[in-house]
Amino acid sequence: MAPLTSDVIVVGAGLSGLTAAFELAEHGHEVEVLEAALHPGGVIGSHRRDVGSEDGDNGEALYEHGPNSGMDTSPKVNELLHALGIHDERIDAEAAAARRYILRGGRLVAVPSGPLQAITTPLLSARAKVGLLREPFVRRAPADVEEDMAHFVERRLGREVLDYAVEPLLGGIYAGNPQEISVAAAFPQLHALEQRYGSLVRGSILGAGERKRAATARGEVAKHRAKSFSFRGGMQTLTNALALRVSRVICAAKVDRVQQQLDGTFLIGLERRGERMERRARAVVLAVPAFEAAKLVLPLAVDAAHALEGIVYPPLATVSAAYRRSDVQHPLDGFGFLAPRVEHPPVLGTLFASSMFRYRAPEGFALLTSFVGGRRNPELAQISEQLIAENVMRSNERFLGARKPRFVVVKKWPRAIPQYTLGHAERVAAAARLEARFPGLVFCGNWRGGVSISDCITTGMQTGDRLNAWLKAPASRASAAAALSAAV
Repeated sequence: MAPLTSDVIVVGAGLSGLTAAFELAEHGHEVEVLEAALHPGGVIGSHRRDVGSEDGDNGEALYEHGPNSGMDTSPKVNELLHALGIHDERIDAEAAAARRYILRGGRLVAVPSGPLQAITTPLLSARAKVGLLREPFVRRAPADVEEDMAHFVERRLGREVLDYAVEPLLGGIYAGNPQEISVAAAFPQLHALEQRYGSLVRGSILGAGERKRAATARGEVAKHRAKSFSFRGGMQTLTNALALRVSRVICAAKVDRVQQQLDGTFLIGLERRGERMERRARAVVLAVPAFEAAKLVLPLAVDAAHALEGIVYPPLATVSAAYRRSDVQHPLDGFGFLAPRVEHPPVLGTLFASSMFRYRAPEGFALLTSFVGGRRNPELAQISEQLIAENVMRSNERFLGARKPRFVVVKKWPRAIPQYTLGHAERVAAAARLEARFPGLVFCGNWRGGVSISDCITTGMQTGDRLNAWLKAPASRASAAAALSAAV
């Protein structure tokens, strides 16, 4: 039998996998990360391009192919940044970025930031505002019935709130469709509020103190109060630092086989630049998209593989465009805007990237980042890059008065953000049952535990801590061998 090449092999060098690998390495384990792509980082990618500024060296804009920012909702975020030595590179969103817009009637309307604005906002009609008063009297759904977000919101808050608040929000988070997203899986706190208090309003008031005490004890910050952050050099600062600290990150390594041996260790088969290779470790972390994990575990458990295959990843395109500031009529005084489906826009939304963070564009220039496709309009993300760019330029001109872009960059993601659709909890449970059958095999990814930057960091660190405890348990190797013998 081939000797052990490491304690743990992590398959996938995205944010979740790299964080788990770093955490395991910090606990003293030998870790090797195998990544199919040519570079680590997953969907995170920061790039620079000249905008033709007359300022010489200061003429580059910094844009992202993937996530533009994270939210500081968990203490694990700063814990990781300090451990990596990059906390000083962190930059927080500008104060003006607190303002957000929603497209309504072909124009951008500011999202209310307080009770008075909520009463006077043109975002909702008077009828919709009055309708909100009935929410405390709406019956809770049966506890054993899984409900999608569309039915949940329309039942409790009305159709207009669904159309002009929740649907565009889901487009911004998941690029998702509220008629498919599970309330319990994607927004468990909302589901818990209704089940416990019978009303979102009543629960928000009566449970506020309890939630605050619990969050404080965990060191967490509510999302509406959490700061958005990035780095001077872009989000790739984070994944680059992780990859450097893990050190043993092998790219262009396509893993195609995961097999548990009779002694409980794992044999990993892979191909790298035309050469077949094998690795063996005490444990393996599958930090890859669910559809890739499904292929790897199919020989181990058909039911788990089919469950993972059921997690949908819609296509998405990101479009970065730089303009002279004088060529954009909108003040760009905020985070950006979300575009509801009922407005029939060509985009899910657009970020005012250079207003959100410093160092994104030279003085006198503006950088915009738009998102296209998702579950709403998957076909719009699958057309040619030229047509995608043209659609976004028309959107920027129509809604922001932006003309004559200095450059436009399109990045297509054929399978982007995992959807927490109806039945998602059972799919995750199937993966957990597989982990129990094969001790030492662990799943780690944004299809489990949340899709945000903060969620991925938290999931990665928890995975590392959990696997460390198992590896250091005296009976871990024996229990793995016993479980394997029982399975066969």
